Amino acid sequence: MTSAETILKSLEGAEMPYEWRKSMRCSSCGRVGPGPTMLNFTYEGERKMATVHNVFAVIRGSEEPDRFVLLGNHRDAWTYGAVDPNSGTAALLDIARRYALLMRLGWSPRRTIILCSWDAEEFGMIGSTEWVEQNLVNLGSKSVAYLNVDCAVQGPGFFPSATPQLDNLLIEITKMVNDPDSEGMALYERWTAANRGIRIQRLNGVDSDFAPFLHHAGVPSVDLYYGRDFPVYHTAFDSYNWMVNFGDPFFQRHVAVTGVWGLLALRLAEDPILPFNYLPYAAELQDYTHILSDLLEGSSISLHPITAAIQELAAAAKETLEEAKKLKEDEATDEHAALKRRILNDRLMFAERGFLDAEGLQGRPWFKHMVYGPRNDGESELDFFPGIANAISRSSSGGVNSGGGEHNAAIQHEIWRTARAIQRAAHALKGELT
Repeated sequence: MTSAETILKSLEGAEMPYEWRKSMRCSSCGRVGPGPTMLNFTYEGERKMATVHNVFAVIRGSEEPDRFVLLGNHRDAWTYGAVDPNSGTAALLDIARRYALLMRLGWSPRRTIILCSWDAEEFGMIGSTEWVEQNLVNLGSKSVAYLNVDCAVQGPGFFPSATPQLDNLLIEITKMVNDPDSEGMALYERWTAANRGIRIQRLNGVDSDFAPFLHHAGVPSVDLYYGRDFPVYHTAFDSYNWMVNFGDPFFQRHVAVTGVWGLLALRLAEDPILPFNYLPYAAELQDYTHILSDLLEGSSISLHPITAAIQELAAAAKETLEEAKKLKEDEATDEHAALKRRILNDRLMFAERGFLDAEGLQGRPWFKHMVYGPRNDGESELDFFPGIANAISRSSSGGVNSGGGEHNAAIQHEIWRTARAIQRAAHALKGELT
């Protein structure tokens, strides 16, 4: 604070806001700029080579050991890391403790559960990315879902993100967990009241370890947070002292995140038929298309390929739900019934892989998901269909319709690529060859 006061007193411009003066306990500590002060900052760091250590705990499945449900959190921190990532690490360790207690009582999951502690996330998701790349074939053929928690607790408010086929399951789970900030309420009630309805965000960014699983391997994913945009992010103040005074004084938010995370994994590992529902996915894609249509209004670009593919996905999703319902009602336990469930589960699991394109995004081929992924232009109006968003950004510095035929053709090409990805997902869901 002393350093801040010295800097602010050297500036010109408007006076500091009252809130700043009050927090600094001074009547007039200075101004907010601009200039004329110039500050020199120095940074001292150590450049060295180091080995990345990922740590895993595996609970082998009793009936489908070759199907994996993965829970992950990174272990490295910028400083003390009480929030980022140690709040998530504490939750992961508590889930491990609870699962261990169940195992002592004789429990084993239907499918294999893998608890992942990633290293070198702060350097660009190195630990998780290298592991996904090295195990891409196995992950592509065997992964049910990846459940990520980075900063479990940053403050108040529940902020889940997921691929849409997991929406309904996430909602069900939040009805089973107590809200940490309201006595006698379920997390679902407080969450929906705060947002005036259900608000599940999507995984477009490349800001945590879900990125390689979803964007590169096409594994259905979830990312959970309590609170957001905490003021001590990546500073020396991200400490246990901050957590117990501001972030989560009674650690009840930690308990809530742990409950949601652990129960999600149990349902995905235990349900005979995977609790995936692709109707919300189709509805979400339809909403995206309406937004895109408004953006492209007046151009000669056609969205028919995408709308037709979405209709195909919606039909496949509906058929799959009906098939799942019949199989749940079928109480047969013979090999034929087990095989039918296995085949349906594989279709539910592999549908997300259909959204991948082997060539990847133009200029960024590592990112292969055609629905969710990073945009080249951070100012794009679209936070979905990254290939289309990037094509529009490249062509429309002066507006979508100013790019001419060549630019429109590039956008149309990306629309076709996205439509084919949606169609592949629909065919995978139906179990048909394209």
